[in-house]
Amino acid sequence: MLLAAVYFLIWNVQTSAGHFPRACASSKNLVEKECCPAWRGDGSPCGQLSGRGSCQDILLSTAPLGSQFPFKGVDDRESWPSVFYNRTCQCLGNFMGFNCGNCKFGFGGANCTERRLLVRRNIFDLSVSEKDKFLAYLTLAKHTISPDYVIPTGTYGQMNNGSTPMFRDTNIYDLFVWMHYYVSRDTFLGGSEVWKDIDFAHEAPGFLPWHRLFLLLWEQDIQNLTGDENFTIPYWDWRDAENCGVCTDEYLGGSNPEDPNLLSPASFFSSWQIICSRLDEYNSQQVLCDGTPEGPLLRNPGNHDRVRTPRLPTSADVELCLSMTQYESGSMDKAANFSFRNTLEGFASPVTGIADASKSTMHNALHIYMNGTMSQVPGSANDPIFLLHHAFVDSIFEQWLRRHQPLQDVYPEANAPIGHNRESYMVPFIPLFRNGDFFISSRDLGYDYSYLQDSDPDTFQDYIQPYLEQARRIWPWLLGAAGVGAVLAAALGGLSCLFCHPKRRKLPAEQQPLLMEKGDDHHVFYQSRL
Repeated sequence: MLLAAVYFLIWNVQTSAGHFPRACASSKNLVEKECCPAWRGDGSPCGQLSGRGSCQDILLSTAPLGSQFPFKGVDDRESWPSVFYNRTCQCLGNFMGFNCGNCKFGFGGANCTERRLLVRRNIFDLSVSEKDKFLAYLTLAKHTISPDYVIPTGTYGQMNNGSTPMFRDTNIYDLFVWMHYYVSRDTFLGGSEVWKDIDFAHEAPGFLPWHRLFLLLWEQDIQNLTGDENFTIPYWDWRDAENCGVCTDEYLGGSNPEDPNLLSPASFFSSWQIICSRLDEYNSQQVLCDGTPEGPLLRNPGNHDRVRTPRLPTSADVELCLSMTQYESGSMDKAANFSFRNTLEGFASPVTGIADASKSTMHNALHIYMNGTMSQVPGSANDPIFLLHHAFVDSIFEQWLRRHQPLQDVYPEANAPIGHNRESYMVPFIPLFRNGDFFISSRDLGYDYSYLQDSDPDTFQDYIQPYLEQARRIWPWLLGAAGVGAVLAAALGGLSCLFCHPKRRKLPAEQQPLLMEKGDDHHVFYQSRL
């Protein structure tokens, strides 16, 4: 049944959205450093003829960076995306995308004017058919080549500064695996030397916004791929878990009885090939992961390093994280103390809030616990459990935002590690997104979590609050306009009385007011006769 659904979907594929646009992978685009593809709707760059956007110079943040990266000009990801492009589409209104062909998160419809609020649900609350549909979508994404995006197989320098493009196709699922690898890979310094103390999506303030965007784009790709506009990523609530509840053949794959490091042959995922897992090999050869299959998905939950990760996170751990008032602190890296981000990421103790390099807790604990592909940061997105895990981490981030309601300037503007300042563009996304753009409530991005809705009676009130605030701001103007209107009406009425003397007459029966009582309220109705 599931396999039949996958084959049906393969023949009904629509385009997807991802991150090195195929339309910008030519030597002309790379040498000219311009990525402003035409929108299919009108054939103009960025949909300019339809008012969707225009091709603009990229404005990079000049805020100082932290001291963790002592080099300059050696990494393609620095000042993203200027090494590759310095002109991209800048979309207007609710339009979004590398060619302004999509809608911003939270909007839909032909002209992106319809507000949308989708709900992510616990995977164990899905019906059998809903769960099977999710598994079918995963399989479809793994077997569908991305129509709009490619991955680079060499650095900009290896491409002779763009004159010799090096790109290849990849499937939609692996496109996102490659992105997670690329954002966290080491910096090549020449020869076999690398700089390991660098990560554009982890160990610093951008960890939560980056993964929030990653999930949103993955979700959007599946919606576009399947035509299922209401698809959302389910989450796995791992608080107080004693084992991996999703590690069964019914869900994301049980253990192989002959080799506990492999998945059960009964699972669809046992045949999956992973990519971007041979980091030492890439480093020694100074090459990028090129998406070549590298072996089966590995997972052996519970047989992990128990000294580093003695237990899975508890409800009390989550609550302590949520009680922390500082989003970031100190050096704004994995040594930060009393930092909500660093504690939730798992580099600081969820009991004391103090950084502890010998332990992996919270978010990190789940990765270590899986004892396989999930346990290696760059390639961890190969395991579909990654999606469920990060959806729940994002829900904790959302709880913190709602509880503390921080202003955007709480997110550090300067001195964060490279790529993590508020106005820095997130690697390796094209179209461009800044870290600070996702330091807002998920409801402003068009999605919510079922368990947060259940525990938040003010969900609707919070959702419409921006509109109420806008009405409050223009209320004095409306009152003033109403006052002026009343004065003008009275004046005109007075003038009309000078020139006419109307006679009082009795209204016909069908126009007589009828006074009706309903409790203590009185309502005037006009009778009508047909």
